[in-house]
Amino acid sequence: MGVALAACAPGAPAQVRPGITVLLADSAHLIKGKRLGLLTNQTGVDSAGHRDVDLLVAGGYRLTALFSPEHGFKGAEDRSGLPDTRDSASGLPIYSLYGGKRAARDTALDSLDVLLVDLQDIGARYYTYPASATQLLREAARRKLRLIVLDRPDPIGGVAVQGNVRAAVGDPDSAFVGFLPVPMRHGMTLGELLRMADDLLALHADLVVVPAAGWRRAEYFDTTGLPWIKPSPNMPDLESAMHYPGTCLFEGTNLSVGRGTPFAFQVVGAPWLDPRAVLRRLRAHPADLAGVTVDSIAFAPLHPTDGKYDGVTLRGVRLKVTDRATYDASRAAVALLAAIRAAHPDSFQFKDQGFDRLAAGHELRQALLAGKSATSIAQGWARDLVQFKRVRAKYLLY
Repeated sequence: MGVALAACAPGAPAQVRPGITVLLADSAHLIKGKRLGLLTNQTGVDSAGHRDVDLLVAGGYRLTALFSPEHGFKGAEDRSGLPDTRDSASGLPIYSLYGGKRAARDTALDSLDVLLVDLQDIGARYYTYPASATQLLREAARRKLRLIVLDRPDPIGGVAVQGNVRAAVGDPDSAFVGFLPVPMRHGMTLGELLRMADDLLALHADLVVVPAAGWRRAEYFDTTGLPWIKPSPNMPDLESAMHYPGTCLFEGTNLSVGRGTPFAFQVVGAPWLDPRAVLRRLRAHPADLAGVTVDSIAFAPLHPTDGKYDGVTLRGVRLKVTDRATYDASRAAVALLAAIRAAHPDSFQFKDQGFDRLAAGHELRQALLAGKSATSIAQGWARDLVQFKRVRAKYLLY
């Protein structure tokens, strides 16, 4: 299985150093003289905002090919079928793992000695960057190439695990949204997730993880000293990331999650929603709302990439974290789903296939349709979460 380099040296500064900085400062021998490929996007920067691409080129390293995940190399696209392109600054070709030409990508991979991966994950099962990185890890294993993950912190911390656990490992091609057997909030970094993927998929890859030096599992992103760069178009800030393990479930319903607003995933709404009726039901079960406030809001999505209610003023609710230590975004979202369905049985709709894909099966949707409470549903997750933490331990680096 993959190995990891030392996470930090005695006397290291308190500010977290991302994997790219650690690599170039402490472990450059791993890439010196090698033909390099790099899977990255706009988040692949050092603490001063300098791109990995520019740092590697300026350092005289043989970077010859770039690869991009969902949302593209610049992280600005929110559509399928992204083509191969070229980085205007360096002139290097960019091979899209999200719609590019397979033959061109294979030719590029065949010309490399080492693959680098630097992507900012968000800490939730639904995010697709681990699947893209695993696709490349599989290609590296087939070609006997070393793959080096330039690791970054889990922005929502690496301690709490929440939500239901996917029952089994899937294929990163067909189960692109959450293929690993992890909960909705998994508390792992990308490097740790790839260690798990390498093991569970039996890839036997030459995998090296260069840790984010100085990061501790209990830290959230806003204490790292690193710049927040939107990992995807609808992840504007850490507040959205905190709610995402829960509110992403609403993508599988006929409610808006605020795409096309500055506060995506912090809100849910629809033209027919009655916030007072929903809030009244929510507040009857305060344990489901530990560490979060929920209030009414009106908002109008502009050109939302999910196509929901473009330009329509929606009535909805907004969530704000008040206590990170007690907030469970998955449980709060299930409580919100139950309250909205109870208040609007004729208007609320699941998009069955999409919801079940996010929820890793039909069990959650059926439990909500049966009228089960968020408390009872969350209690049903407890045993699997304990088992997951035992399994997770062998892959942790921090």
